[in-house]
Amino acid sequence: MREYLAVFLVASTVSYLLCVVAREAAIRSGAVARVRDRDVHATPIPYFGGVAMLGGLAAGLLLAFHLPFLSTSQPTVLHDSMWVLAAGAMICLVGVVDDLIELDALTKLGGQILAAGVLVLNEVRLYSLNTPEWLGLGQLTLDPTQAQLLSVVLIVGTMNAVNFVDGLDGLAGGVVLIGAGAFFVFSYSLAAFNGETLAITAAVLCAAMGGACAGFLPHNFFPARIFMGDSGSMLLGLVLAGSALTLTGQFATVTVERDGGTGDSTLILLLPILLPITILLVPLVDLVLAVLRRTRRGQAFYQPDKEHLHHRLLEIGHSQRRAVFIMWLWAGLVAFGGVLIGLYRGPLTYGTLAAGLVLTVVLTFVVPRVQRPQALQG
Repeated sequence: MREYLAVFLVASTVSYLLCVVAREAAIRSGAVARVRDRDVHATPIPYFGGVAMLGGLAAGLLLAFHLPFLSTSQPTVLHDSMWVLAAGAMICLVGVVDDLIELDALTKLGGQILAAGVLVLNEVRLYSLNTPEWLGLGQLTLDPTQAQLLSVVLIVGTMNAVNFVDGLDGLAGGVVLIGAGAFFVFSYSLAAFNGETLAITAAVLCAAMGGACAGFLPHNFFPARIFMGDSGSMLLGLVLAGSALTLTGQFATVTVERDGGTGDSTLILLLPILLPITILLVPLVDLVLAVLRRTRRGQAFYQPDKEHLHHRLLEIGHSQRRAVFIMWLWAGLVAFGGVLIGLYRGPLTYGTLAAGLVLTVVLTFVVPRVQRPQALQG
């Protein structure tokens, strides 16, 4: 655990320092987010935060494979991590070009598919799907073509989900940091429960990715001095999906038998696939609602508007900082809730989740109603 903490701290430090360099480079090259009707920032903000996070991710991974314990991991850990980093650098480059000249949607999608293809062709992909016992299907071994196609869909979908949630200062970085923490807990605990080595690809990637986000957030929290841009959102989505895929390849079968009870075996079997979805459930719901909303109006589904969930939070009375904090709470509730239910069960788990749900609902809907009359009286 101490070596994972070291990876996190190095990644966060390098990311934090590189943000200063990346911001200056963005200003000099003209990679600046102009103020548009649908935006909530009032002044132009430089991009290239993704480049700083890529540097932090690379530094964390480089350190990991020179530490006494993590350096003794299986060869697949180094292999998979390096290919995730390489594909991440590719998609970060696509994002940098987009931040500079604003690529069209199809060109950007082509870059996403290419980066995802690099991963799956180098064995970072689904290998099998574990199904619940009540289905009677057991473990489904996927045809290589099926596995590659499903893997590409998962990677591209996750990249676009992170990109979609990047609408308020600190929102996307915080959501992915929370997701990285939840996925680290899940993968580390799963390895421990199954008597496997604790030096696993998913945990290494999550520690480095979480650190990169933590170093970026002080520069990005409201009022932001730098944006991650598409270079950052697509990078984070790819690394998040890649870490999940490496876990499905490492654990063909799982068990969590413990003194004092087990988790939900059905959920445990599916969590390596479902967790990236649960982590990004809030932006995915936002994405579905946006597609339905725009289709109903006769607009193209990719046409931007100003009716996302974070816009609605601002409309009901939340400040930018509080709206971000609320969405962090929802993301944490879903992500860590899925992990807790998967690994543990009992009154304490369900009571904790119920209390978290009540607190989040109150902060989301009740606080603005209480403060609004006070503001009117003042």
